[in-house]
Amino acid sequence: MTPAPPDASPDEQTTATPVIAIRGLYKAYGALEVIKGVDVTAMPGQVIALIGSSGSGKSTLLRCCNLLEDSQQGEIEFDGEPVRWRGTGAARQPGDRAQVARIRTNLSMVFQSFNLWSHMTVLQNVMEAPLTVLKQPRAEVEARARALLDKVGIGDKADVYPAQMSGGQQQRAAIARALCMEPRALLFDEPTSALDPELEQEVIRVIKALAGEGRTMLIVTHDMHLAADVADHVIFLHQGRIEEEGPPARVFGAPRSARLRQFLRVVEDVPEVEAATAESAGPRLTGPSAIDKKKRQSTTQQGDRP
Repeated sequence: MTPAPPDASPDEQTTATPVIAIRGLYKAYGALEVIKGVDVTAMPGQVIALIGSSGSGKSTLLRCCNLLEDSQQGEIEFDGEPVRWRGTGAARQPGDRAQVARIRTNLSMVFQSFNLWSHMTVLQNVMEAPLTVLKQPRAEVEARARALLDKVGIGDKADVYPAQMSGGQQQRAAIARALCMEPRALLFDEPTSALDPELEQEVIRVIKALAGEGRTMLIVTHDMHLAADVADHVIFLHQGRIEEEGPPARVFGAPRSARLRQFLRVVEDVPEVEAATAESAGPRLTGPSAIDKKKRQSTTQQGDRP
């Protein structure tokens, strides 16, 4: 089935094959249940934000999606192709390693701690996987890598080493590395949580630009503004289950779940959004003033610092 473009009509979208489809996923570490029957579907061009308190299962869900963690139950499909399993329960693992490798090349992950190779230059970091995994021609890969470094605003850092860069620059290099694989979807695991507020904005600008291009993305984040600004769909996880989900306007503007309302009350900077279903969805939570929000948008729109 041919995927519908991101700007397709609702009828066209319903006939598209999901890029990622997770059904009834269960994951435990011994007696500790981390994911308890979660369903997630990411359509072509859709951006899904996963929010929730620490320990709610967000990052584990992302790692299960990319098959970095084995799950005990449930199904995972990539572009309509189900993962083939062998064994059951705690002994379950992917049964086709070639399939796993193929899926991972199409699901690029950006980690909280950057995970750049310290002994390689930024350009070498970005080029490594396409050269060694995809076996693509060096000249083609280098041209694409340099273009991507320009795209994320660090083209002048191609020949420096990660230790010579700020955290924001390193994370943008990690995003360029993920993009160089030309993946079907991007998975972000807390991409800004290790950064101070100024450096965080450098990365947020890049993620917003990628969302504007219609890329399929799953983003685990504690930044509620990032979730509200870039996501089409927000999922709130609590104790390994989906407590609530929906469009950002409803999730942030008129949360139905008492647990989500409690979570948003302790968040210092809740996005101010218009809730389309506020009358039927429960109490409305207000965020920062319009002036504060305009200041934040102005900061986000400024160019990168030298």
